[in-house]
Amino acid sequence: MTTALHIALGAAGPRIVPPAPVPVEGLLLNRKVEEAAALMPRIFGLCRAAQSLGARAALGLPVRPEDRAALADEILREHLMRFFVFWPRRLGLPSTPLPSQGRMAEAVFGPVARCPAPGSLDDWLASGAGVAPVLAAIAVRFGPGEAVADLPAATAESLASGAAQENSPWLRHRDSSLLAGIAARFGRGPLWRAAGRLVDLEACLTGRLAPEADSRQGPVLVPTARGICALSARVREGRGSSFRRWTPTDHLLARGGVLERALASLPRARVELAPLVVDILDPCLPVHFEEAADA
Repeated sequence: MTTALHIALGAAGPRIVPPAPVPVEGLLLNRKVEEAAALMPRIFGLCRAAQSLGARAALGLPVRPEDRAALADEILREHLMRFFVFWPRRLGLPSTPLPSQGRMAEAVFGPVARCPAPGSLDDWLASGAGVAPVLAAIAVRFGPGEAVADLPAATAESLASGAAQENSPWLRHRDSSLLAGIAARFGRGPLWRAAGRLVDLEACLTGRLAPEADSRQGPVLVPTARGICALSARVREGRGSSFRRWTPTDHLLARGGVLERALASLPRARVELAPLVVDILDPCLPVHFEEAADA
C-alpha cells in the first residue's frame, strides 16, 4: 500500500493520485470506546492531539482540559514549524529555532507584535521583521491569479463528505480584513494561504483560538492547523459500531479540489514552483512528482 501522494504535471493539467486511505473504521470497530479513543492518535503520525480530542468527543467520552491544552499547543507548534523551519528551507532562506514562549509574538510579527493592517502589508513585507521575509519570498514568486483556488467555504454539513471545498484556517477568520485584502489583490493563492496561517497563529498567541469539539450540527468538528476535521461515530454496548473521519487533506485532494485547481492555475512555464505550492497547501503526506506524458 503506497502512502505517497503522486502528482503528474503536464500540459493537460495536473493529475493527482492520493494514497489508499487508512482503514480507520476497520481498526476501531468493536473496540471499547476508551481503547478506540486511545488508539486513534497512534494510527496517524500528525495532528495526534486533534485526532485524540475528536475521537473522544465522537465516541461519547468527556473531553478533558488536558486534551484542549494539547490541541492548542499542537496547532501553535504546527504554524511555527512552517514559518521558522519548513517554508524557509523551501524558499532558500535560513531556518531558525522556534522562539521561546516569552517572545513569540515579537519573533513572529516584529515590534508590532501583531498581524499587519491591510494598508501596512507592503511595508511589513519589506521590513524584514519577524517572519515577514518568509511571506515576502512567497509574494514575489507568484503573480496575481497564479496558483489560486476559489472554492465554496466548508460547512458543518459539507465537511462530512469528501467533496471539494475550502477547508483551511481561513474558516476561523472569515472576517479578517488582511486576508480579504490579499484575496482581492492576488486571489486565494499561496500568499493568501500562508497569511491564513499567520492570522491563525496570532489567534493562538492571543488566546482567541480555544480549541473545542463542536457537535451541535451532527458530526464532531475539531480545529486543526490545516482547517477542520469532522468525525462521526456510533457506540453500541460500550463499543464502537461505526466510525467515519473527514480531514482537511481529504478535501484538499478531492477531485476539483484546492490542490488540483491551484496547480492548474500555475503557469506552465513556472512548473518548478509546484513543490512550493504543495508545501504551502500542506497535504501532510510524502509527495512524488513526475512529468506527465502529454498526448
